[in-house]
Parts: sequence; structure tokens; C-alpha cells
Amino acid sequence: MSTGKFMTNGRRIILTVLASMCLSACGGGGGSSGGGSSPPPTVTLTSNEVSRFLTQATYGPTDTDIGTVKTLGYSAWIDQQMTVQQASAQTWMDNRLPILIAANPKATLGSLEFEEAVWQGAATGQDQLRERVKLALSEIFVVSFQFSDVDARGVGSYWDMLGNDAFVNFRTLLNDVTYHPQMGRYLTYIHNLKENATTGQTPDENYAREVMQLMTIGLWQLNQDGTQKLDANGKPIPTYSHDDIAGLAKVFTGLGFYSPTPTTSTFYGYGTKDANAEVKPMIAYDGFHSTSQKDFLGVTIPASTTAATNADVKTALDTIFNHPNVGPFVGKRLIQSLITSNPSPAYVSRVAAVFNNNGSGVRGDMAAVVKAVLTDTEARDGATAASSATYGKLREPMVRLANWMRVFGAKSTSGNWLLGTLSNSSQLSQSALNAPTVFNFWRPGYVPSNSKMGAAGLLAPEFQVVDEVSVSGYLNTIQTAIQSGIGSSSDIKSTYDNELALAATPQALVDRLNLLLCYGQMSTGLQAKIVTAISAITIPSGATATQAQITAAQTQRVQLAVLMTMASGDYLAQR
Repeated sequence: MSTGKFMTNGRRIILTVLASMCLSACGGGGGSSGGGSSPPPTVTLTSNEVSRFLTQATYGPTDTDIGTVKTLGYSAWIDQQMTVQQASAQTWMDNRLPILIAANPKATLGSLEFEEAVWQGAATGQDQLRERVKLALSEIFVVSFQFSDVDARGVGSYWDMLGNDAFVNFRTLLNDVTYHPQMGRYLTYIHNLKENATTGQTPDENYAREVMQLMTIGLWQLNQDGTQKLDANGKPIPTYSHDDIAGLAKVFTGLGFYSPTPTTSTFYGYGTKDANAEVKPMIAYDGFHSTSQKDFLGVTIPASTTAATNADVKTALDTIFNHPNVGPFVGKRLIQSLITSNPSPAYVSRVAAVFNNNGSGVRGDMAAVVKAVLTDTEARDGATAASSATYGKLREPMVRLANWMRVFGAKSTSGNWLLGTLSNSSQLSQSALNAPTVFNFWRPGYVPSNSKMGAAGLLAPEFQVVDEVSVSGYLNTIQTAIQSGIGSSSDIKSTYDNELALAATPQALVDRLNLLLCYGQMSTGLQAKIVTAISAITIPSGATATQAQITAAQTQRVQLAVLMTMASGDYLAQR
């Protein structure tokens, strides 16, 4: 079978695969849900078990990473990863600007330079756990290039902030998100003005609403296990009202661009701004801050004759941070991003308990929370997950491409990782910080209509971007990457050195792909199909065969095997 023939039916094949895997890709509760907050005891880890763990915790396993985790164990590897610092996207962009200007004096930074930094970090960053958690956090604390007012260099700074705060206290993360000028721009509360009875002006409510609904406590009061609390009539209880939003909106008035010499002009960003105004935290301009009474979430900040912007923001963020919903809300979101779309209530409860108390009386310790997510019995019980019809999640499109880069050692010819936004449905339907709305590319509670998942009461967040166009877009994009590289002038390519050495022995090649892409869970049926397909590609031999002909046939075998694997349900359904 040639690669071309495979691609002729590619769209039909992958659509059929996606339809058949819907239930198994995004279910939950199939893992062990036994009690206890302690991680499983230390045991000798297999390569398949470690590959599965790295699939959840990174952008994809490599031979080196598998060896390291087998030596250290899960917990020690996580601890080590949390000490590895990220490469700065902002610094990457700052270094790129003079090069751009040298070619075009009018050049400015844009989303392309940001995406270069993202792909470089995903593919080659040694801080793989931080990179993966940073993506998960970016899908909760959404800022997007789709809003034209955001500043590109500022978005690079925001991405760095999420990475720097990935393993600190959630209260610190919440504070840094709130004061970042790009969040201020995106949710339109930078230079937010206090109420004015004469003109009828009221404070902007965007951030006040979304910081509760989407980032911290959600719409409904929750039990520690993430299930909704119900009133006496069996109905869910709202977490907040519009009055709470209006009260919080007053809190988020008077924040403006950083300046060493603040004025009305610098508050609005008029005239010449400080060179770092788009990347440094916003500052308080008390003259624009509301001094009236502020009521929200059962707390009252009394009216005052003196404005106190930062003090009011602190009270608000402390109140939100201490709300009982935050642990189960954030814990479940991280589980959905890294492990499974439908975690059992017991799994959520165990993670929320760690959020509430890391074992040393500290609330909001994100390092402890991330470790709890990854080492929980329900995350690590691969045997139960493999046998369950309802466990797992659909791999995010961006993660799939980065997975290909890491597993097959892709490199950038230019050194600049010239791959821009791929959020169009004809490409990947996802790129970092390029979501179409503040709800991200998909809602965490999304269920496809008229589906087996819906009938089973299961969530399937990533399926919100799955349709005929996006399925074809992924298949075409990954085929292009596998066969000829991706990015400007096919800048990012793999030479498949390790795989070419196995091309003459099809089962050995499939075994390698099974380990690195499917953590040993590739079905025997798919293995047989790939072996049959690539065996049909003859590798020339004999005195007349040139090395170029041999290499070409070996390469075609490898590329077809990789494509068939990455287009399969066994791969797309992360179990």
C-alpha cells in the first residue's frame, strides 16, 4: 500500500475511527476510585507504564525521558521537573525583533513570533511538565490573539507568567493573572472607571464575571467531589448573582498601565507609554477607583472617602481564593486537561483535598495539586483504563503535533521554529492563546449532541472542535508534517533516524510506535494492518539497488506507519 493510496481514503477512515471511539475517548470513572490520598506504592515501572505517564504529563515521551522516569520514579521525576525553568517567550520575541527590523524597518512583533516560541518550547523544552501544565492553565485563564487589542509581546509575557506560576500557590497565580495588562486588555477592565451617577456610567463587568465563572468557582455551588450541591427542591444552587458581579466590578476599577510616573495619560495609555507597560503588572490609579460600598460573595467592603485599589483587589481575590468551590473546580479542570474527561467524583475529591490542604496546612499549593492529579490511583491504573469503555480523553490537536515533534526528534532548519497559528479548522483547530472566545476552544462541560457520550451522560470537551472539516484538517496537517515537514518552507522536519533502522523489520517498527505513541495499548488489529501496509512497500535489494532507493523505500515505510498510527483511534483516544 502506498502513502498516496492510504490518503485517498484518509478522511473516511479517520471519520469512522472518531465515530467509533467517541465513547471510549472521553469517558471517566473507569479507573480505580478507591479512597485514600496517598499515591500508589513505589514499584518497578515498565516502559509502557512510563510512556503512558509521560503522555499525560508532557508533550510526548522520548527514549531518554522513559529511561529517566524508570530510574527516578513518578514522584521524584515530578519534583525534578518542577525545578526546571522555562525558556522565556518574551525573550524569544525580543531577540527576534531586531532580526525582523533588519529585513523590514517597519516590522513589529505578532502572533507568529509568539507561536515560534511556543512550538520551540513544546518540542525541545526540558521543562516538559511546566510546558504541559502551562497549556492547561492557558485554557482556564484565557487570553487570545483573536481580540485585536492584545499586544503580542505582552502575550509572550503572559505565557511566561503562566509557566512561572504553574507550581506556585494558586493565590499568587490568581493575583498575577488579575494584574497582567493583557488580561486587562482582553477582558476590558484596564482603565476601568468607577461609577458616575451623573453620566450613568457603571464599571465594566467582564473580568468580575469571568474570574468567577470560568477561572475559579463556576456557576454552581459544588461539593468537594465536584458534584453540584442541591437545594431542598433538588435544584443546583447558584454560586453568585448579578449583584455579586456588580460588586466585584467596582473592585476592578482604577487599574491602568505601569508607569514610573503615573498620570491620567498613562492610565489610559495615551501618548508615549513606558517601554514595558504591556508586560509589567498593572498599577493602581486610585483617582479612578470606586469608593462606594462593594458587596460580593458574602463580603462587604465599606464605602470610604479614600480610594484603596490594591487593598480592595486583595480582599476580592482572597475571598475568591478561599471559596470552597475552587479546589474541585480547578482540580477537575486540570484532570480533564491532562488525564480524563470524566474523572470519578472520588478522584476529584482527592485532588480537591490536596488543594485545600497540601499536608502542611497550606491551601492552593499548585505543585502538590499537579502531583496529586498525575499520581492518583485513577490516573496511574493503566490496566483498568485500558479495559474501560468510558475512560480517557481526546488528545488535543496541538498536543498531537507537538507529540510528533518530540517523539521523532523534529528540528527547525532555520532554528526559528517558523510555525505560526494553526487554529483554523482546516489545520489543527487549536493554537496557544488563540481561542475564539473566553470559553477557550472548547467548554469543559461540552457534550456532542445526538451522541453515545451524551446518552451515557459523559463529557467530551475537545470534541467541540471535531467536525468533517477539522478532521480533514488534522489529517492533512499531520500528513504534511510527517512526509515533508511543517511551517514556512517546511522549516520543522524529522529524519526518523531511529525508525529508519527498523524499517526492514515491520513488526519491530510497529512495536516502537506502539510504545512511544500508544504506550503499548495499540490493538493487535491495528498492528496487523500497519505491518501489512508497510510490508507492501518493497525495499530494493541486490547489486542494482542504490542507497538512495533503499532509503526512499525505508522512509516511505516509516512515514506510512507513523501516519496510520496518528490517524487511528488507538492514538487519538488518550487512555
